[in-house]
Amino acid sequence: MKKKALAKKKSTVKKVIKKKPAKAVKPAAKKKPVLKKKLPIRASKKPVKKAVKAPRREEGVLIGDITHYFPKVRAAVVKVKAPLSVGDTIKIKGKHTDFTQSVSSLQIDCSSITLAKKGDEIGLLVESRVREKDEIYRL
Repeated sequence: MKKKALAKKKSTVKKVIKKKPAKAVKPAAKKKPVLKKKLPIRASKKPVKKAVKAPRREEGVLIGDITHYFPKVRAAVVKVKAPLSVGDTIKIKGKHTDFTQSVSSLQIDCSSITLAKKGDEIGLLVESRVREKDEIYRL
């Protein structure tokens, strides 16, 4: 009996020792680059004209643009593009703003002035809220 038992053990051992062959790993296939579609060539080679916005100057002479607004003191910082003096009537126009007022106070570095020239950055007392990029026109 021992011989038969040994023979069975040997056969089972042989079965365990036998290994299945490993699967061959295929290298990752390289993806083909996606080619862009070629657009058809226009028949005429004329350049395309782009629409140009005309400056909004229907109100009068453009004086400058507002660069900042201080709501507590109701003052605006203005980059002046044309001379402006105390007593002038101005119109402030923007996307949400449109009102007319008289210039009562102009300041540069906390000192009052009567005339602002081109290139100055001045403080202007305003009657209503204004926003950056609003434009100021002299009437």
